Amino acid sequence: MLRLRLLTWDVKDTLLRLRQPVGQSYAAEARAQGLQVQPEALGRSFREVYGAQSRRFPNYGHGQGLSSRQWWLDVVKQSFRLSGVQDEAALTKLAEKLYSDYCSSNNWELLPGAAETLSRCRQLGFRMGVVSNFDGRLEAILSNCNLRHHFEFVLTSEAAGFAKPDGRIFEQALRLGGARPEQAAHVGDDYSRDYRAARAAGMHSFLLRAAGHAEGPEVPPEHVLPTLSHLLARIEKE
Repeated sequence: MLRLRLLTWDVKDTLLRLRQPVGQSYAAEARAQGLQVQPEALGRSFREVYGAQSRRFPNYGHGQGLSSRQWWLDVVKQSFRLSGVQDEAALTKLAEKLYSDYCSSNNWELLPGAAETLSRCRQLGFRMGVVSNFDGRLEAILSNCNLRHHFEFVLTSEAAGFAKPDGRIFEQALRLGGARPEQAAHVGDDYSRDYRAARAAGMHSFLLRAAGHAEGPEVPPEHVLPTLSHLLARIEKE
């Protein structure tokens, strides 16, 4: 059994996932404001704009004179522009509303086993924290989804100044959690940013890879979690 003191967690698609695709959420808000935009077009536009913005201003523009809020407002507006909305007043209203709405539990749902696994880990005495490539809204999202109380700290890439897979974000997490790398394990759904990056920092790690998920690089079976409910059994077997 692993002698662990600290468990760190990714959030998006590990503990929480969007209730519906971004294009559908954006189109629903547009309808509420009297605009008709196709969800599929918005989804395609969002993926294109998000990718371009991430390359131009990595980690929400940290260190480049851009706040994460402005980063996101620009993404939302440009996604609608590419989908045919050109009214600047409407774009501003949509962007502000959607930026706020994504803090709400209405847009997020827990993955199966998340609440039960977190509660059990706390009962067993693990210290726990979040390590997530996310902006400052994550604290509010976790609170609104009734998860914040499980964690001693929430470390976002925006606050850390480094995004996974940069090992420095894990080093900060270890300091916050008061643990040495070999006393800590990270749980996430991304092979490069979570599983491999945590191991490169000297930590243990587990990869959430649900059945039917597109197969990625080979990972030892004992490090793979078909669901979050498998975590404690994996820790005991290590």
